[in-house]
Amino acid sequence: QVQLVEYGGGLVQAGGSLRLSCAASGGTFSRHTMGWFRQAPGKEREFVAGISWTSGNPNYADSVKGRFTISRDNTKNTVYLQMNSLKPKDTAVYYCAARPMGDSTYVYWGQGTQVTVSS
Repeated sequence: QVQLVEYGGGLVQAGGSLRLSCAASGGTFSRHTMGWFRQAPGKEREFVAGISWTSGNPNYADSVKGRFTISRDNTKNTVYLQMNSLKPKDTAVYYCAARPMGDSTYVYWGQGTQVTVSS
């Protein structure tokens, strides 16, 4: 069982930056693909970015490519999401998730952290 806790959300002006962190505990962090998702009010949760356990092949939603960067530090059991050039449409609750090696779905989820981008 993996527990995930997100940090770093807040209020930022358009064009600004935020860095989200997600600390994992209770499992073998390095054997999980990690992802970030978000859910805006009235919308379904959507994939933002993902990174494999080796940190290879990070992938991004088209809406954030070139602005967001996902990374991980397996020595600290932490995954990060650096968000630059933020836009009001990036406003959402951001969730960290973990997908066990060999699994096809994200099984473990954090509680979410609010990101609000003002215009």
